[in-house]
Amino acid sequence: MKTTAEQLLEIYQLLFDAFGPQHWWPGETPFEIAVGAVLTQNTSWTNVEKAIANLKADGRFDATALHELGIEQLETLIRPAGYFRVKAKRLRNFTTWLCDWHAGDLQSLEAFGTSQLREELLGVSGIGPETADSILLYALDRPIFVVDTYTARVMVRHGLIGPDLDYQQLQDLFQSNLEPDVALFNEFHALLVMTGKDYCKPRPKCPGCPLQTLPHSTETELH
Repeated sequence: MKTTAEQLLEIYQLLFDAFGPQHWWPGETPFEIAVGAVLTQNTSWTNVEKAIANLKADGRFDATALHELGIEQLETLIRPAGYFRVKAKRLRNFTTWLCDWHAGDLQSLEAFGTSQLREELLGVSGIGPETADSILLYALDRPIFVVDTYTARVMVRHGLIGPDLDYQQLQDLFQSNLEPDVALFNEFHALLVMTGKDYCKPRPKCPGCPLQTLPHSTETELH
């Protein structure tokens, strides 16, 4: 019988063989990746790219400049990302934290432990576990596994975790069974998102899924 670690790595390999490298997270700098993580909540990446392009075109794409920008102007620039008033506040909260506590410099965060940074990020209004962990993994190269609804659906349907799960339990499934490898965590999460979007939907599309040959059940759903 395969261990949980072996099952996870088998899933990873099947997905990687099928989809190839996903090149996540798109962004020229760690700051751009962090901003993208804040803006991508409840919207498509295409819309986030438009919002980031607006910020760059305005010549204010760094933490200090965004922090000093009027909130109404910030709302206008990020409007393509949707929920622009809410997201402008979240982005302002993030830049306020970065500027007030870390001199507006993401590079300065290298001196801090992952647990401390995660706690600080979760203390920023509007930043939840998934966004905080996305910033830690993709912008700061910290070995922390990002999970989401796509991840949960794939894992539940393949029997690796029960349907009565929370974020921490799902994250622990990966972090307690896999080596803390930034590259692996990066690629694995991206591949699971691809699987969830294309195949493991609320109404599953199993034919053609790279994981179709593995034991699974679509009768068990998230609670």
